[in-house]
Amino acid sequence: MLGGGGLVAANVYASATEGWGDGSGTTGTGHVLSAGMTTIDCPDVGSRLTAVPDAARPAVDRELALLDRQTAEAYRQLQQSGQAGGQGSGSVDGTIMNPLKDQRAAAIGRITDAIDQAGERPQGLDALAACTLRPGADGASDGTRSTAPQSTATATSSAQPGGAGQGGNGPVVSDYADITSAPPDAPNPPQQADASRGSFASDCGVNANGLFNSDNVIVAPGVSNGAHHFHDYVGNQGNDAFASDDDLAGAGTSCVDKGDKSSYYWPVLRLQNGTQERDAGSPGGGTEGNAGQIVTPKQVTLTFTGNPLGKVTPMPRLLRIITGDAKAFVNGPGNANASWSCTGYENRQLKDKYPLCPPGSDVVRSFRFQSCWDGRNIDSANHRTHVAFTAPDGSCPAGFRPIPQLVERIVYDVKAPSLQDGGRTVPLFAVDSFPEQLHKPVTDHGDFINVFDEDLMRQMVDCINSGRTCGPGGDNAGTTASPTASSGSGTTAAPGSGTPDQPGATATATSAPAPPATQPGTEPRTDATITPARTTAPARHTTTPDNGTAKQQRRTKRNHTAEPDGSTPPAPSTATSAPGLTSSPTQPGAARPEPSRSASAQATPAGSVPSATAQPQPQGTQGALAETGAHLWPAALGTLLAMSGLVMLLRARRLRY
Repeated sequence: MLGGGGLVAANVYASATEGWGDGSGTTGTGHVLSAGMTTIDCPDVGSRLTAVPDAARPAVDRELALLDRQTAEAYRQLQQSGQAGGQGSGSVDGTIMNPLKDQRAAAIGRITDAIDQAGERPQGLDALAACTLRPGADGASDGTRSTAPQSTATATSSAQPGGAGQGGNGPVVSDYADITSAPPDAPNPPQQADASRGSFASDCGVNANGLFNSDNVIVAPGVSNGAHHFHDYVGNQGNDAFASDDDLAGAGTSCVDKGDKSSYYWPVLRLQNGTQERDAGSPGGGTEGNAGQIVTPKQVTLTFTGNPLGKVTPMPRLLRIITGDAKAFVNGPGNANASWSCTGYENRQLKDKYPLCPPGSDVVRSFRFQSCWDGRNIDSANHRTHVAFTAPDGSCPAGFRPIPQLVERIVYDVKAPSLQDGGRTVPLFAVDSFPEQLHKPVTDHGDFINVFDEDLMRQMVDCINSGRTCGPGGDNAGTTASPTASSGSGTTAAPGSGTPDQPGATATATSAPAPPATQPGTEPRTDATITPARTTAPARHTTTPDNGTAKQQRRTKRNHTAEPDGSTPPAPSTATSAPGLTSSPTQPGAARPEPSRSASAQATPAGSVPSATAQPQPQGTQGALAETGAHLWPAALGTLLAMSGLVMLLRARRLRY
């Protein structure tokens, strides 16, 4: 009787937890790890390198990517040792942290030597070798540097303490906040007489064809899995770690206007619902804690806006801009620049929380890129100092000029997760991140490479400066009342996104899938220094095999400088340091009615894919008992054993008396 009853209890409990994780970052029974997650805090060497000679950049980029790989591996060891569950450090210093320091010191030494051979030896980098363990508090805080309001729901936790995601390293329930608890933003600065009031939209789809990889050609060119998390790509279809400028210029585009071959990319959003995507066992995916179902956006709106003080000048071709900081959880929020909101509430923005949207409202993720350019460089050593945000009044720093500001608005049809049970009933959602960044919303970021045809760029600038609304959904004539570029780093609703706090707000251009005729190769590649196998995400599109050798041989030395007319100057210049970031508010709304989704918005079901053969395979089901009944035969056997034991006991009692 006891054995049968125990078998029943064990099997039913195990069935109740099916579908949580693929074993990556979870315990052997599939339980998610505790919310009290310790992480590794390493100084960001790349952000300190503001001047690197062109000749030293390839070597420096490889070593910076190696530093990220070392941190990810140390964090994986920390998880496996059980310390990420909030236990004491014990021997972690000797087995993980001290070896990590030695590895980082060697890589930093090679960075210093490479710069010294091509220019002036940098000082003070040696002090950046040591990392620290950053403990997480059980339950609510988890060490988050929080500035946004937190709803009472974010402090609750029941079935899973903190609601740690299936990868075992976040998100947790304290990463979410009720959007209605966020205060309305302050008004934008007033527009001056010479303001550039127009806007230009480009429709490049929603990545319905599933173009993903865990590379980042801006930060880690030539390095497979340089991002350690997967990106969505729209626009240019040739972007991977090995793409040269010529590759990008010759690639196809998902944009409706084929003159826009620019590359727009950001970390994918995943549902922590137990679905096993095809990257579950791959670098950048499940092996680094990025687990769950990848969600296809419902809408992607790409809008370029003007400046509240004056006219904008064209962006130089191949300009690279990164907004936000993928390491903001350990670096601090200085460069953080993503905003989260809900349709109908977009005058309320969250910076370090995922939004809990009311019924009928969609999640909105927004990026507002830097809109001041130094007039010379298309990139910089730390990928920041060649561009800057405007001051609160809309002015650019000395020596910088205003350029069209890219505003990305990405809408997802995902429900508010059930925080009371740690996301079991309605799953948590989160963006991919570096493993040690714990999927914090503050780490969200966006990347952009300008590959606009020069004629189309001139048309964009003319449209913005003349006050017209151009692109899909625009009138291409007349003055528009669309909001212009606001100052600072904050994110506002894109032009045409509706009145704040009005339900069913729609975007300027609702993006529809536009798959290209061909796709870039996705076969595994290796780098001479960084060796993990390159893996693209779930194979949701047909790929052309390419071993990477041809691209590496074709790679041309990148021009890091450009004159305003796009020509190459005689000598490179030192980029001006970027100013501090300021907030960018939106117009506050009036009374807020109950939101409802716009009927006019074109929708792509969250997580849907076009090919039936490429559907993600579930790791387990979370439905009714009937759905898991096939796995309950041990419980049935246990029931028979228990009943047999009861019958034998009763018969023995009758024989005795």
